[in-house]
Amino acid sequence: MVVKGKKTKNPPVLSHEFIIQNHADIVACVAMVFVVGLMFQISTPLASTFIALHHNVSVPTEIQPGVFQDVLHYTQGCKDISAVFFYTLIVIVMHAIIQEYVLDKINKKLHLSKIKHSKFNESGQLLAFYLISLCWAGDIIFRENLTSLASLWEGYPHASMTFLFKFFFLIQISYWIHIFPELYFQKVKREDWGPKIQYACLYFAFILAAYVTSYTRLALALLFVHYISEAVFHVCRLLAYTEKTSIATKLFKFGDLLFVVARLSSVILAVLTFGFGLAKAPEELQILDIVSGNYNTGLIRLNFLVAICLLQAWLMWNWIMFQVRRVREAPTANSGSGSASSAAKTQTRKNEQDRAKARKARKENEEDPRPESDQKLKAN
Repeated sequence: MVVKGKKTKNPPVLSHEFIIQNHADIVACVAMVFVVGLMFQISTPLASTFIALHHNVSVPTEIQPGVFQDVLHYTQGCKDISAVFFYTLIVIVMHAIIQEYVLDKINKKLHLSKIKHSKFNESGQLLAFYLISLCWAGDIIFRENLTSLASLWEGYPHASMTFLFKFFFLIQISYWIHIFPELYFQKVKREDWGPKIQYACLYFAFILAAYVTSYTRLALALLFVHYISEAVFHVCRLLAYTEKTSIATKLFKFGDLLFVVARLSSVILAVLTFGFGLAKAPEELQILDIVSGNYNTGLIRLNFLVAICLLQAWLMWNWIMFQVRRVREAPTANSGSGSASSAAKTQTRKNEQDRAKARKARKENEEDPRPESDQKLKAN
């Protein structure tokens, strides 16, 4: 009798399992609807609302000494919401592509456990995003000559942005929004939702607040510093999961140093910008003007400064508590291994003694010439 193998049934259409398995294709089809809409004159205005960047202005820019030219810049506005929605779809598709064509192939070779598998995927996704963001932010900093500290507050409000500058912040907002649907698409357990939602909300809140209030230059610098330490941390985790422990251990120490430097650098940049640079602006510029994007008032500066410092203190506290737990667990692990090794040594000595007694008894029996019955009587 031939035993037939089980046939894998496709999940019902529009069921949870169907949506989870095919979410990238579904989202890509939704995004393609907007792209195809650009091809028809009647739907172009609506489709361009989601794809193109809006709220453009012409800013006179000095291209040569004494020669000015109008350059296209962009400001914030309500139409950015539709653009964020579209690019959130694109981020979901890119997430699925990285997962399927990069991370899944690596996972098949590593044969990781279920817990390490999920953490490996998380670190891989975040590392890809951090590296792209670092290259993008570095290009903006050098392209727009934002290498000096004074550029963080000079010329505020920084309401007008170049195309790449504004697009960078829209992608940042879209990425941290996409974390929420990914909890469903990746079938993350509910007990694991808390940390993911927590850091996604923090990123989203701070980036959105900086974008709306025109503190984009400071936000760009803070993100650049923070993403460096985060990228190194996730590189360490990936190396640890691939059993490159010697390299990962050394790199973890370097990552710890970078983390502390990033926290201190973030506080220093915030204090210099809000407590020194913007505070010394002329009185007529220290006003609240939503139309021009000016939020340079004492109360707003103080709130931003306190929020950034509290965030850095919270991150530092969590890091310190993690280091304390690791130090406390190290002696326990060492003592456990030491007691196990000592017990093994004791058992080995006991076995050797038993074998020695057995050899001695056999030797005495061989050397005793009396009959076996007499030997037994002697033993009794």
